[in-house]
Amino acid sequence: MAHATAIQIKIVLIDSDPPIWRRVVVPDSVSLASLHLVIQVAMGWTNAHLHEFDVDGTRFTEFDEDIRNGASDSTMVTLKELGFDQPGRTVTYLYDFGDDWRHQITVEAILAETPSEELPACVDGDRACPPEDSGGVFGYEDLVEVLSNPDHPEYREYVAWVGGDFDPEAFDHELVNRTLRELFGQSDREPVN
Repeated sequence: MAHATAIQIKIVLIDSDPPIWRRVVVPDSVSLASLHLVIQVAMGWTNAHLHEFDVDGTRFTEFDEDIRNGASDSTMVTLKELGFDQPGRTVTYLYDFGDDWRHQITVEAILAETPSEELPACVDGDRACPPEDSGGVFGYEDLVEVLSNPDHPEYREYVAWVGGDFDPEAFDHELVNRTLRELFGQSDREPVN
């Protein structure tokens, strides 16, 4: 069994109240572009919009037009190269430039000798990901408020828009890890708890 140095990262959706967050563990050798995919799966986004990382004032993305306009290529740099091997290190991840979903990424711990077959993994989290295109954090708060009141005049419209029942408290840890295993080609490994 191969081992890797892993990084435990907490992802918090900025301004969400109550907080929407995930804790993931990834090898320090993954690219920033791969971390983007982990964040998409762990949070519950659908990778339908542009994104970028802000690392100490340097923008990173994988989109050619943005790279030509001064952003750095996120496929060409690993987490270790960016100093993610320092607990307490924080960077910002922006998803969907219209809704402006900002996430704070914080390195919580360095985990030496982690079995490579167990990575990446989501080890904890709380609350559902907002539906795509729900208008940012404040639009999402309005959505939750309307969905909590069947007498609200827009209740039926919002229920139809989210596709039925939506539980803002739900978070399916096992589904996240199954999806990560499939995405990263490790569908035969045991679930991570």
